[in-house]
Amino acid sequence: MMKKSHGPAFRRELKPLMECGTCRGTGVVSGVFHQLDCTACYASGWVCQVTGDALPLEELVTQLNMKLRNMAAELNRARHGQGGAQDQYEQNNRRGAGSTNYTGD
Repeated sequence: MMKKSHGPAFRRELKPLMECGTCRGTGVVSGVFHQLDCTACYASGWVCQVTGDALPLEELVTQLNMKLRNMAAELNRARHGQGGAQDQYEQNNRRGAGSTNYTGD
């Protein structure tokens, strides 16, 4: 049974995007003498992965902002997740006498 809903959604959904097949993600196509804006993706280089159609510019800006924020957060998590010998050396491993830190030095 589906729940009835009226009006816009409370949160915007992240739509899957893919590179435009016409301009290959560059936003421009080569004319005879100069480059022209790609009309298939409104010169953005991105189209909806499900339908293959260009998103309206208002929605495209929102989707790219959400995608950028997700990638920045993922990059930040990857940077902070890298631990080295320094981090392991400073942690208490409770292997010494009386459950103190043992470093093997």
